[in-house]
Amino acid sequence: MRLLLDTHALLWWLNDDEKLGNHARRLIGDPENDVLVSAVSLWEITVKLRIGKLDADIEEIVAILPDQGFDRLDISDAHLIALAALPLHHRDPFDHLLMAQAVAEGAYLVSDDQNVALYGIPFVTCSDPVAL
Repeated sequence: MRLLLDTHALLWWLNDDEKLGNHARRLIGDPENDVLVSAVSLWEITVKLRIGKLDADIEEIVAILPDQGFDRLDISDAHLIALAALPLHHRDPFDHLLMAQAVAEGAYLVSDDQNVALYGIPFVTCSDPVAL
C-alpha cells in the first residue's frame, strides 16, 4: 500500500502524538507499505515556522525522514496536472497539492482533515473510530 502523509500526520508520527490513532500508526509503521512525505509538507512546516504557528526544527525533520523509512516526494508535472483537475471545495493550497499528489501517485492520503472526503480520493483517517 502506498501512503502519503498529510503534514499533521507526519508531525504526529514524529512526535509520537496520541492524535495519530492505532490504525494509522500500524499502516505507517508497516515495512510492507511505501510511506511518502511530500516537499509540500516540508514547505508547509517551514511556512508555519516562519510565521510563528509551529515550533519545530525543519533541519531535524528533514534529517530524520530516511531513518523513519519514508520516501521523499517532490512536485512533478503529473502532480500539477492532477491539481488542475481537482474541484475547489476549500481553499487550502497545501491540501490541494497533497491530494493531487496522492491521486497521481496512486497513494492513500493519511489525514484527519474533514475536507479530504469532499474530493472522493482514497484516504486513511488519522484518528481511530470512536465506539458509541
